[in-house]
Amino acid sequence: MNIDSNELQQVAATAAATDAPRVDMYAGIHKAMRALMADTLLALGRMDCDDGLELAQTTQQVLALMDACASHLKHENEFIHAALEARAPGASAVIAHEHDDHLAHIGRLAGAATALLRTPAAQRPAAVLALYRDLSLFIAENFHHMHVEETAHNAVLWARYTDAELEAIHDALVASIPPEEMMGIVRWLVPFMNPAERTALLADMRAKAPEAVFHAVLDAARPHLTQGEWTKLARSLGLPPVDGLVAV
Repeated sequence: MNIDSNELQQVAATAAATDAPRVDMYAGIHKAMRALMADTLLALGRMDCDDGLELAQTTQQVLALMDACASHLKHENEFIHAALEARAPGASAVIAHEHDDHLAHIGRLAGAATALLRTPAAQRPAAVLALYRDLSLFIAENFHHMHVEETAHNAVLWARYTDAELEAIHDALVASIPPEEMMGIVRWLVPFMNPAERTALLADMRAKAPEAVFHAVLDAARPHLTQGEWTKLARSLGLPPVDGLVAV
């Protein structure tokens, strides 16, 4: 990495101390990924593997998580790692290697999840437990991996890019995501942000995206917010109330 540990610490300390937080391309999406990972692991752990519908639904959630993880790695490689390497050659090398390992692990987990549907009933509990444990390790590795990105990688980005440049990179990344994939992300992104983050995200979306897209995102997120969370969000965005709720 073309940045020493003292510089990393200085940059991180400066960013933490400033009144205006730096642009953080990792914060929101990583909250979404952690939420999806945790929810999927819990669903797998509590699944009744003798219930055909429940087995199919939970298996599908595991596969959806694997797809989301693979797409997330692709977006980071193409946009964030490219930015790191452009101004700090070698800065993404360790994490890029971990991305390769994660892709291989994703393939194994997807294969094991798909195989559950063909596993004889008598052998299924053991197969489910093995998948649950392997998924647990994958998630543990990813939690540590994301922490490194949020600290070391951000320190490099903040030292070498302005906030305007980081916003441009983030906007290009978001614009590259197909609408169907974006709506899947929104389901985990908006509900698991804090109120200030939700407002900032949706206000930015309102300013940059077509109105129909903004309202589609609200519709996708609303069922996963508590009434209190929805009320705070609506108030912060200036949405008009209807029968005590909010018109969208």
